[in-house]
Amino acid sequence: MGTRVLKEGRQSGVILFDGVCNLCNGSVNFIIDRDKKGKFQFASLQSIEGKELLKSFDLPEDLYESIILIQDGVLRKKSTAILHICRHLDGFWPMLFGFIILPTFIRDLAYDIIAKNRYRWFGRSESCRIPTPELRKRFLEAI
Repeated sequence: MGTRVLKEGRQSGVILFDGVCNLCNGSVNFIIDRDKKGKFQFASLQSIEGKELLKSFDLPEDLYESIILIQDGVLRKKSTAILHICRHLDGFWPMLFGFIILPTFIRDLAYDIIAKNRYRWFGRSESCRIPTPELRKRFLEAI
């Protein structure tokens, strides 16, 4: 259930995130800082582009509780998406990919606890992230 081939020939390396979640926005900043080669592009789940991508996988357009990675035509959610993102970051972060050997239900249990409490623990913004001019090309909404 965690992976599915992309129906449309969209570019790989797209991260969908909850644009009003402070934790999610912080995670995007973290990824950008460690993705010096620009392997990933971003779109908020609330954006038109994000909703179109969700729809192309027959997922509900209001699926805001999960980070999603679409890479090489495959959609990954929750902890699986995070581990695959880490695999491509600079520094020691690729070593975290070793946790992929843990059963998905165990990894996603921890993920779901954080996702359920993210607004309470980290806060929420009134609007989606607006990228700086130099980062605009990394966001699908800006293309």
